[in-house]
Amino acid sequence: MRRGIAGLLGAALAALALAALAPDAQGQQPVPRAMGVDTANQCLACHAAQREAATVGVHSQHGVRCVDCHGGNPDVATLPAAHQGQFIGRLSKVQTAELCGSCHSDPNRMRAFGLPTGQLAQFRTSRHGQLLFGKGDTDAPTCTDCHGTHIIYPPYDARSQVYPTNIPGTCARCHTDTKLMAKYHLRTDQLEQFRNSAHGVALFQQQNFAAPTCISCHGAHSALPPTGGEVASVCGQCHQLVDQAFQQGPHGLASKAGSLHGCLACHSNHGTERVAADQIAATCDKCHASNSKLHQMGVDLQRRVVQADNDMQSARRAIDQLAAAGAQVGYYKFRYQSALTYYLQIAQAQHSLDLEKVDQLGRRVRSVSVDLTAAADTKHETRWEHKLVLIPVWFLSLSAIVLAWLALRAVRRTGDRRRES
Repeated sequence: MRRGIAGLLGAALAALALAALAPDAQGQQPVPRAMGVDTANQCLACHAAQREAATVGVHSQHGVRCVDCHGGNPDVATLPAAHQGQFIGRLSKVQTAELCGSCHSDPNRMRAFGLPTGQLAQFRTSRHGQLLFGKGDTDAPTCTDCHGTHIIYPPYDARSQVYPTNIPGTCARCHTDTKLMAKYHLRTDQLEQFRNSAHGVALFQQQNFAAPTCISCHGAHSALPPTGGEVASVCGQCHQLVDQAFQQGPHGLASKAGSLHGCLACHSNHGTERVAADQIAATCDKCHASNSKLHQMGVDLQRRVVQADNDMQSARRAIDQLAAAGAQVGYYKFRYQSALTYYLQIAQAQHSLDLEKVDQLGRRVRSVSVDLTAAADTKHETRWEHKLVLIPVWFLSLSAIVLAWLALRAVRRTGDRRRES
């Protein structure tokens, strides 16, 4: 009996399956409908893997549907009718860029979102665009390689591939591929260098989103390496005061003349290391002979910067000593902040190689450091004076305790003798 029922059920299911797969009255292959699919977008009946993209991401939030990019008819669930109407299946990289640009280059569409409209034009002039459009090199990235394909998050979303902390990794997907980069004679250690750089530490460890990423220096859609004469201007977008000092000095003139690669003469590009105070002269010696006047200038500059560095360390120690001694350090911390301001100005002024200005700032730092150190020493001496004053008090107190103990002991002995007698 059970076998008979099972057989009937199996036959019924088989019949239903055949009916679902059989051609309809018009000879078209029906598309199986997925449970829970929005009937307004029948594309998802087959392309169920993209169902999430219909509800997640910035495009879906603003009503962009499959048909807006791929064409076709989203109102039917049968083939070939669903793929009629200028349907485009898998797009090439060039088609992708042009398709994205068809909306993102339209000021009327982008105005509502406050988005620029020159990305496609910039991309065409970039190294990536030159390879893709000019040479047909499909190893070059297109829009979806950086932003994602169907699910695209806005740049302020941490899930976005162009979120600040994700940008280096997005670029590194290609630029750490040794086989791919060998084709263009490019190095593949940029990400490692960047992570250890001052910029990388600020971005990844300190979560400082004002720190630059790859696109800050190379551009986003117009990705190009800055030329030697452009380096100082690129760095100066953030380091404005340093750039002003640099342009006023002899290195700035050499950079404008094209004989010096701007900031890269002393700092590396992706490593962007800080030159330590005691390494200034050695850095100068990379270009200038050790027996030249310019070498001596480097030595003089280093001596002044090292002195200011030592003075700042002394000021910090003085505040710690004052705090340990129980002093109110609010005023001293205010003085320290003024010294720190002068010290940071030295870091800017040294790029102009103006030793006189560095001297002036150094004297201000030293003045504050001497005052704080003197205050700490005075507080230390006062504490010892208080301790010395307390020595007689301690001695008298101890003597009184000893005398009281002796007296009590004598009284006890007297009492014991009386009881014995």
